[in-house]
Amino acid sequence: MELQFEIAGNQVDGARDYQEDTFLITHLGQGEDANAAALLVIADGMGGHAAGNVASNIATSTFQKTFSGLYPTEDVPGALKQSLLAANDAIRAAVKETPALQGMGCTMVVALMSGARLWWISVGDSHLYLLRDRQLGKKNADHSYGGYIKRMRDMGADVEPDPNLSSNMLMSAMIGEEIADIDLSETALTLLPGDRVLLATDGLDTLGQGSVIQHSAWSSSARDCVSALLKAVEDAKQPRQDNTTVVCVDVKPREPRAAQREPPPAFAKLEDTAPDLPPPDEIPVLEPVGEGEEEWTPAPFPKRPWTPEEAPSPRRGRRTAIWGLAAALVIAGGTGAYLWYGQGAKRASGPAVPATASLTAVPEAAPGPARPAPETAVVGQEAAPEAGTHAVATTPASPGGPQNGFRDGLKGGGQGPEMVALAGGRFEMGGLATTLNPDERPRHEVTLAPFAMSRFEITFAEYDRFARATGRKLPDSGELDRAEHPVAHVSWDDAHAYAQWLSRETGKRYRLPTEAEWEYAARGGTSTLYWWGNDVGKGNAHCFDCKSGLHPRQPTRVGYFKPNPYGVYDTAGNVAEWVHECFHPDYNGAPADGSAWEGGDCTRRVVRGGSFSGASSAARSAKRDKLSPIQGYDNVGIRVVREP
Repeated sequence: MELQFEIAGNQVDGARDYQEDTFLITHLGQGEDANAAALLVIADGMGGHAAGNVASNIATSTFQKTFSGLYPTEDVPGALKQSLLAANDAIRAAVKETPALQGMGCTMVVALMSGARLWWISVGDSHLYLLRDRQLGKKNADHSYGGYIKRMRDMGADVEPDPNLSSNMLMSAMIGEEIADIDLSETALTLLPGDRVLLATDGLDTLGQGSVIQHSAWSSSARDCVSALLKAVEDAKQPRQDNTTVVCVDVKPREPRAAQREPPPAFAKLEDTAPDLPPPDEIPVLEPVGEGEEEWTPAPFPKRPWTPEEAPSPRRGRRTAIWGLAAALVIAGGTGAYLWYGQGAKRASGPAVPATASLTAVPEAAPGPARPAPETAVVGQEAAPEAGTHAVATTPASPGGPQNGFRDGLKGGGQGPEMVALAGGRFEMGGLATTLNPDERPRHEVTLAPFAMSRFEITFAEYDRFARATGRKLPDSGELDRAEHPVAHVSWDDAHAYAQWLSRETGKRYRLPTEAEWEYAARGGTSTLYWWGNDVGKGNAHCFDCKSGLHPRQPTRVGYFKPNPYGVYDTAGNVAEWVHECFHPDYNGAPADGSAWEGGDCTRRVVRGGSFSGASSAARSAKRDKLSPIQGYDNVGIRVVREP
């Protein structure tokens, strides 16, 4: 009997403020056989913050790329091992190039399903389960210390655990050095219709095997199974719950092949029905409002060429140790994706599809001049369009510059932050259909009215004036110059209160930007991954792997890098920025006018822009993150908007 696979995957953050797991689901079949073969890869990052993010993304993408180049093959175990070693080598190369990444690594579990056969390879403590007839069997080895003790006892050895060693201490992981232990299936496991295969990171250990069986057996589909297991993990409310990623595969009989359709009439041509698209310079431009106010002087809209779109990259935390290493590492998790390889095409489904395309590098950014007056800013990412495709044109706003910058006077004396007047217009918000992050979809058109945004991120000194006036505690800046560095250790509530105070002091309406306003200003009229292009390049921003030569554990002064085409500085990296909205899991139902999207999960507020401690993938213009609004963070600051 021919088989096919129904696959679903997702992940939750747990008690972590960020996600460092990554997973990829790659359909390897051709045409109608697309669902008859699949490669599933899960990596669980270690090293904490960006390091684990970088490691899991490097390992996942390298494994997938290597194996796809070898498949199909008669030697599946050999191809799996070759791909794993290539992923480990890629981690080694990244550490060599960026010494600050020393100590990063990941665990990994991979399954290849083709026809009725299942092969796997794994390193670490992630899981591969087979659920058959309500019996749950773990198929891959557990490379934790507890797993080692169990294996020894199963072999008849009289082994007593060392009380000084934690049972979840890792004895094998991928850290760019020789891998201590690899579990590889030399022969394939035969799959049967009705089987359910589960791949998961160790965050699923919160649930006992009985609970895993119960929630899996009660779920009628792979998608329902993933949702049920992740909900059970969250409902357990463990105070130190790790990130958790689950991929579920339902093995089903192959559906009968559909009868082949008659070919269309010879005279039917695709171009006969293709719509005519106007060139970008003929797209209607919105007239800016507020022209009567002298301070609002947006420049004319520049005519811009069509620009190609964006390209990919992806993120996790649990305290543990690697056998033979003195340092403790943090295991965590980040991004999911679906890939289809068949007839050269790639289709989006589920979390995302990382594609490849030639990327255009931009000149290296030299540090910008000091600002005229004190006031500045992980894997997932999306795929660049394939050759021959076109990005959706955007209607650019006025570029920022001295001619459209202004400050409002404060009643208590002095001036507010420097603002940039933006004329508003139309742009495409969110990631491509191929983005690795489902919360960046669907990509949708937004049309914005004019507004102004702070040219730089708010500095400690600017925030201090508000804090002293309102009796708030001054945030700690360590040894940073408060006049030149972006404020941090401020909650969303603090940022919101600061904007309200500016409104009272100036008589104008200040507030936090909406997500749409923030992304519009950050893109600067571009539609690439970063406002300067699709490649993070070197020296364009301050992030963990941005190669800027700056201190990797603290932000730099505001305005250090050159501004984007709208005259706005530091929208990528340095510190992330609070925006108005509560978190929505995707853009379905998002306002088309760029206004604040109320509702959502208000236990988390959205932050944008990435930071010095995050990976370059988190600095993409479309990237979204979510954090508790009542906490301050050392890598999150403030940018404000002013209405006309």
